[in-house]
Amino acid sequence: MTRPRFLTHRPALFAMLVGSVTAAVALAPPAHAATAFTSTAVNGDGGNCLDVPGGSTADGAQLIQWSCHGQANQTFTFTPVSGTGDQYRISTSAAGKCLEVNGSSTADNATIVQRACGSGAGQKFRLTPVAAGGTGSVFGVQSVNSGKCAAPAGDSTASGAGLVQLPCTGAASRTWRLPGFDGSGGGSTPPPTRTVRVYWLKPSDVAFDQRYPDGIAKVMREAQRYYQQELGKTFKLNDTVVEVVNGDQPRSWYENTPNGGDRYWWAVTNMQNELARKFGLNNPDSRWLNVGEISAEGDGAGGGASPGWVVLSGHDADGAAGTSGQSMNRWYGGMVHELGHAFGLPDSSSTDGTPMSASFYDYPSTHFNQNQKNQILNGPYGGFLS
Repeated sequence: MTRPRFLTHRPALFAMLVGSVTAAVALAPPAHAATAFTSTAVNGDGGNCLDVPGGSTADGAQLIQWSCHGQANQTFTFTPVSGTGDQYRISTSAAGKCLEVNGSSTADNATIVQRACGSGAGQKFRLTPVAAGGTGSVFGVQSVNSGKCAAPAGDSTASGAGLVQLPCTGAASRTWRLPGFDGSGGGSTPPPTRTVRVYWLKPSDVAFDQRYPDGIAKVMREAQRYYQQELGKTFKLNDTVVEVVNGDQPRSWYENTPNGGDRYWWAVTNMQNELARKFGLNNPDSRWLNVGEISAEGDGAGGGASPGWVVLSGHDADGAAGTSGQSMNRWYGGMVHELGHAFGLPDSSSTDGTPMSASFYDYPSTHFNQNQKNQILNGPYGGFLS
């Protein structure tokens, strides 16, 4: 993950990516749909198990952690939420009820209880993979509604500590090993190869906001449509399109930790290194073309692309979420431009009407020339297009 692999695109000219538009595009079928599984849940810090105290069947009973014993009150079924690739309802084997953030609260320290299973937002959870010293099947159990993760109150290691939600971080107390997870359970397994793999890295002190993964996904779909229009072929996206990654560090760490020499690259290179570590990625990677965005930037920071990778910083993520106040065509054109580099194209030497020049600002009135089309189709990632 070295700086020279990235083309130097300064924010004054190349501040780009993601927005919010719904394009009618024929997408690849679900690539790694979640499947149900049953497991205990072992806390990453104290080694205690998620537990329904006393095997209670009462609505509103708060879950706790307790010494692992493998009985029914420590056994849970993870059932995919219909129409999603990475969301689950978690039901208790003892009572047949579902885990819920009490009252669908978004507040820190809101209790996690069991309640009759329904369709409420407070009963939907994501499993977000965590690298844990080579141990597999370790996840943050993240509320879809709040973006916060299940943890013992106060990050306690004591048996009997009640379960609450707290901001997702790399802390071991906020992770859970699921021994029954067999690798078939949705967004936590690698998607098929020869696809475009997309990540939003959310620093540990940045609140989850659904507009960001939604916006990034919509821009990727628009870029997918454009490549089909221009080349007669296009790249495959996965289901879920955007993998939400809970960062190990706060925003300021990504912005102020030197990496790659020029401050322009610090945030995106720190992001890229973390993605590479957590997902076993290479630069370039022959399995996937990778697109990473981070909600961090810092003074003078930006992003860019090189064969196999797009790395973009905070203003691009804001554009994706529709919070920048700028025309969405800027972000669509910017993504088309950066993907052009990821597919192997250089910058144009002049403003020539192609998206590899400043003409991307004229999106959608910009087009690849025949030489650029040939370079993409015959390049290292041309085989990804169909």
